[in-house]
Amino acid sequence: MFPEYDIIVVGAGHAGCEAAAAAAKMGSKVLMATMNMNTIAQMSCNPAMGGVAKGQIVREVDALGGMSGIITDQTMIQFRMLNKSKGPAMWSPRAQSDRMRFAEAWRLTLEQTENVDFWQEMVTGIEVEEGRAVGVRTSLGITIRGKAVILTNGTFLNGIIHIGERQLGGGRAAEKSAKGLTEQLKELGFEAGRMKTGTPPRVDGRSLDYSRMEEQFGDENPSKFSYTETTPLAQQRSCYITYTNSEVHDILKTGFEKSPMFQGRIQGLGPRYCPSIEDKINRFADRDRHQIFVEPEGWSTVEVYVNGFSSSLPEDVQLKALRKIVGFENAKMFRPGYAIEYDFFPPTQLNLSLETKQVENLYFAGQINGTTGYEEAACQGLMAGINAHNKINQKAPFILKRSEAYIGVLIDDLVNKGTDEPYRMFTSRAEHRILLRQDNADIRLTKLGYDLGLADESRLKTVEKKIAETAEIIAYLNNKPIEPGDINSMLESMGSAPIVEKQRAGQLIKRPNIEIQHIAAAIPAVKEYLSKFKADSVEQAEIAVKYESYIEKEYTMAAKMGELENYIIKDRINYRNIPALSAEAKEKLLKVQPETIGQASRISGVSPADISVLMVYLGK
Repeated sequence: MFPEYDIIVVGAGHAGCEAAAAAAKMGSKVLMATMNMNTIAQMSCNPAMGGVAKGQIVREVDALGGMSGIITDQTMIQFRMLNKSKGPAMWSPRAQSDRMRFAEAWRLTLEQTENVDFWQEMVTGIEVEEGRAVGVRTSLGITIRGKAVILTNGTFLNGIIHIGERQLGGGRAAEKSAKGLTEQLKELGFEAGRMKTGTPPRVDGRSLDYSRMEEQFGDENPSKFSYTETTPLAQQRSCYITYTNSEVHDILKTGFEKSPMFQGRIQGLGPRYCPSIEDKINRFADRDRHQIFVEPEGWSTVEVYVNGFSSSLPEDVQLKALRKIVGFENAKMFRPGYAIEYDFFPPTQLNLSLETKQVENLYFAGQINGTTGYEEAACQGLMAGINAHNKINQKAPFILKRSEAYIGVLIDDLVNKGTDEPYRMFTSRAEHRILLRQDNADIRLTKLGYDLGLADESRLKTVEKKIAETAEIIAYLNNKPIEPGDINSMLESMGSAPIVEKQRAGQLIKRPNIEIQHIAAAIPAVKEYLSKFKADSVEQAEIAVKYESYIEKEYTMAAKMGELENYIIKDRINYRNIPALSAEAKEKLLKVQPETIGQASRISGVSPADISVLMVYLGK
């Protein structure tokens, strides 16, 4: 009935979609197995892509040749560049999406991707022969053969939904959980754990009074995620902001005795940075209000996502409390919020390629690895798809360094440090974040994507042109003399000290509050020169000039850290036989089996002294 596939992807969320698309574009014959074809790329939680650090990940996925940025651009209803008041390392794109159109666009994209087949059924087991994954088994007892298997099961593995005192088996609202895989993987020697996440109620936008809320507009000149020629937004939908109050909190407290979280019915580990509303008012009892973001779910639907009000309290308590929020006095609920508890597998059981250590040719991506977020899942799926394809074609694994991409930071963190709570990316996790900006992801990664066979030649030519234009603009700015009489009135209007002799334009741009647009507005020749170039090339040049010394320091630091990555640990080592290592280092090194000294240095519990001992042992 089925041919033998190159790669079988189990699950059709954000990780599964990117994995299937990447492997297929690289030439593998792919089967995507999902329990429901109608929920491919479902936005299970908030209808948005990007955000702080997450936006950088989406741009990196796009630069490599992934699809999340393109799909987001095609279906977004609002765009905002966050943190523009801070330095460029902190700028993060975020888009409000049309949830239904996003899922539809992903499905149609996959259906139009050569080499992708589909099968709608629950996968209950992995076929393993001689320690290698060779296919999957389904609930109907069907065996489908494949050279590699990628598990992207999301929150479906033995998922339990909690609403008040009720527990329902399910991986998402109105969808059943997946059974069988966890039990088999445990038998194969994998360690499993439980995590939890939550979602807020959805309400009828027609029942809200937006006039009593603060309107949150999109950017005046909206940008986009993809470096390809996707169309920027011509119109946008607003979001709104309101707040809880002490009356809301008092009502929520009446449900605490039925709360699955407070009564111990939820055993999974939850996220610190995205707590439920009941957790917020319990942990932050001194606060008399919490911010609520009112987010439309699409262009035409009246369904609204109540961001900031995640809850697993009884539905009647949720509704009663909601109606005490300003603007929600007559709110009608479409469905209540709930918590979901599910199985995950600590990611220290993976290699940096996302292949499991216990079973060859078996890859994990997304929430099965203990992460949370569409963006974190998407980039893992992309990397798993790339590496599964490379593995079955006898090619080296594709590993991104921490100094190359947020994707590299995320995977390195997971594999070397593990996670005891749902892992979410933050800019603070990246020590080289000034190098890993959202504006230069194409410069960093498109050539790599092209070499893999993911990014096409037109993408490569576009980024090569951007690099050439940026270099030309930098040279111009660093050599263009500016006379005091031409610029001083502008400088004084900006509160910046006037100049007394000629200065190069580049020197003026290094001033904290002076931007290239200010100089262009004051000097017609500069404005005319810059008009020949694309806006992103001009922005890139400005950042390179203004932050030159910081960027050079980061490159120097990254190069020093990179030296440790060149020390390869070729053979599997029994670290217990190195007596000078600390007991904790022996345990951690034995478990992770790092591939380089650099990787070993980032393992939690391995000290600099342990690294020195290891380098002596290895003769380095």
